[in-house]
Amino acid sequence: ELLERVKKGGGANAVLRHTQRNKKLFVRERLRLLLDRGEFLELSPLAGLHLPYGDVPAAGCLTGIGKICGVWCVFIASDATVKGGTIYPIGVKKQLRAQEIAMENRLPSVHLVDSGGAFLPLQSELFPDKLHGGRIFYNEAIMSAMGIPQVAVVCGSCVAGGAYVPTMAEESVIIDRIGTLFLAGPPLVKAATGEDVSPEDLGGARLHSQVSGCSDHFAASEEEAYECIRNVVCTLNCAPAPEEDREHESPLYSPEELLGLAPLGYGCSLPVKLILSRLVDGSRFQEFKAAYGTTLVTGFGHVEGHLLGIVANNGELAHAAALKGSHFVQLCGRRGIPILFLQNTAPQPAGPASISQAEAHSNRLKAQASMMAAVACAAVPKITVVIGGCFGSDSYLMCGRSFIPNFLFLWPNARVALVDSRHLPPAWDSDSAGGEQELKQLKANFFHCCAVFIVFYFKPVQFSALSRLEEESSAFYSSARLWDDGIILPQDTRKV
Repeated sequence: ELLERVKKGGGANAVLRHTQRNKKLFVRERLRLLLDRGEFLELSPLAGLHLPYGDVPAAGCLTGIGKICGVWCVFIASDATVKGGTIYPIGVKKQLRAQEIAMENRLPSVHLVDSGGAFLPLQSELFPDKLHGGRIFYNEAIMSAMGIPQVAVVCGSCVAGGAYVPTMAEESVIIDRIGTLFLAGPPLVKAATGEDVSPEDLGGARLHSQVSGCSDHFAASEEEAYECIRNVVCTLNCAPAPEEDREHESPLYSPEELLGLAPLGYGCSLPVKLILSRLVDGSRFQEFKAAYGTTLVTGFGHVEGHLLGIVANNGELAHAAALKGSHFVQLCGRRGIPILFLQNTAPQPAGPASISQAEAHSNRLKAQASMMAAVACAAVPKITVVIGGCFGSDSYLMCGRSFIPNFLFLWPNARVALVDSRHLPPAWDSDSAGGEQELKQLKANFFHCCAVFIVFYFKPVQFSALSRLEEESSAFYSSARLWDDGIILPQDTRKV
C-alpha cells in the first residue's frame, strides 16, 4: 500500500499538472525511456514519509541501479510532482547515498534534473554542514577525478545550486521549451533589476546550447533527450555487464515461504537454517564450524550463481559464536568472497550476577570486539539484510549501518533499536498496562505490522516512552529516514 502511494509521486493532481499543463513526462515514464527493458533496483522508495516537516514521497527523487545499453548505472531522477521539485533535507541525503553507491562500485551516474532548488525554510538543515547540499557538487568533482563518468539531462527547471549538477557533468542534454538552467530565475531578476525576462530567454535550451555552452546537446523532445543520453553512455567506454549465462539452481524450498517464516516474536530466535534453505541455490550450504558456537551460523553458498560467505544470527552472540564469526569473516576477506549478513539479534543477556559470570561476560566482550574489528576491516563487498531484530551492540558485529555495508535492506517485520522495548524497566512506561497492550497489538502478526504503524502515526495519542520506542524501532520509521537502502519483501531477497 505504501509503495503504491509512493509510485503516484505528489498525487493525482500534481501528476496531472506536471504532464498536461507543463507538458512533461512523469519521472517513472522517463526512467522507462532511459533504462534497458527489465527490472531495476529502486533504492529507499519509502524515504521521506511521516517526517517532522511532512510527507515528501520518495524524498522527492528516485534513485537506483539499472542498465543503460547494457552498462550498469546509478540514476538520480528528480520528481517535480513532489513539492514542485523542491529539495528537502531528506532529498539531499538520498542523493548523497546514491553518489556513495556510485563511488563504491565505480558505476556511471545519470542525473535527470527537474528541480526548483532548496526549500528555504529548512535551509539550516540542507545547506551549511559538510554532508548537506554542497556535498553533492563536491562528490561530482571527486567522482570525475576517480574516472567515474557522470551525465545529465535538464528535463525541467534547474535553479540555484542545482544548476551545478548538469554543468559539472561530463556531458549534458537540455530539452527545448522544457529545460531551463539559471542561478536566479525571472522573479529574482525582476526584483533586482526591474527587467522582465522569460525563462527561455534567461536560461533556455537554445541559449545554453548555442551561446553559453553549458549544455553539450540540444533535444527537441524528451524522447530525443533520453535516446541521446543512451548514445552518450555507449561512448563512455564502460564495459557492458556480462550476460547472465551462468546456470543456477532454485532452492529446493520455495522462496515464497520466506514470507511466512519472517520472525514476529523477538523473545526467541527462528532457526536460521530454515531461512537459508529457501535462499541459497539448490538449498546447498557448506557450513563452517557447524558444531562450534552454534548461535551463529557461518558458511558458504551460492545465490543466483554468485558465491557468498554467509553470517547469520541463530541466537545470542556468545563468546564462542563471536570467535567463530571473527574467524569466518577474516577467511572471506582473505579469499575475496563477498559476505551476506542476516541479522536477527537475540535479546541481550542479563548483567553478571557473580564473579564467574563477570569473567564470562568479559570474555564475551573481548570475543565480540575481535569480530567487530574483523567486520570493519574485511575488504570485500558486504550486504546486510535485517530479517528480524536488530538491537544493541550485536548490530555492529553483524555489519549494521555504522559499519558501512555496501547495501543494507530490511524485511518489513524488522525492528531497529538500541534496546529491545521488552527489556526496559517498568519505570520507563507510566502506563505499563496500556504499554503492554500496545506492544501486543503491534506484534500481532506480520501483515498487520504495517497497518498498525500507520494508524499509530496518524492517531493523536499521548505516547508513552515504551510506545515511542516501539514506533521508532519500526522498519518503516528507519527507512523513511534513510537509515537503510529500502524495505524488501522476504520472498524477493534472492532477487535483490
